[in-house]
Amino acid sequence: MAILKGKHIIAEIEGMRCTVIETGAARDRAEFLKTLLAFNGYEVKMEKEKAKDGTELETFVIGLTDLLFNPMISLYERKLLRKDGLTVSPGYWNQIPEEDTLPYWKIKQ
Repeated sequence: MAILKGKHIIAEIEGMRCTVIETGAARDRAEFLKTLLAFNGYEVKMEKEKAKDGTELETFVIGLTDLLFNPMISLYERKLLRKDGLTVSPGYWNQIPEEDTLPYWKIKQ
């Protein structure tokens, strides 16, 4: 997951330079991120990952055409919105069920 590393990675996805959001994502995870980021007005590109021998894997690389986008900064500054109008929290991004009003220091209790 690109969010945990905090690095800003640029790669070519579908013939276009993109900021890599996540690698190794399953199809349902890729669709979740694609709909979330498209709702926030970003152009999302997805591509199946390739093995070293060139065969396609069942995991995806997800990227945005906005080269300045950093998922970690956007999440922790709460710049992304969900369809219900609430902000996207790191738990929601990672698809962990949580209450959005719960303070971060009480999440692991």
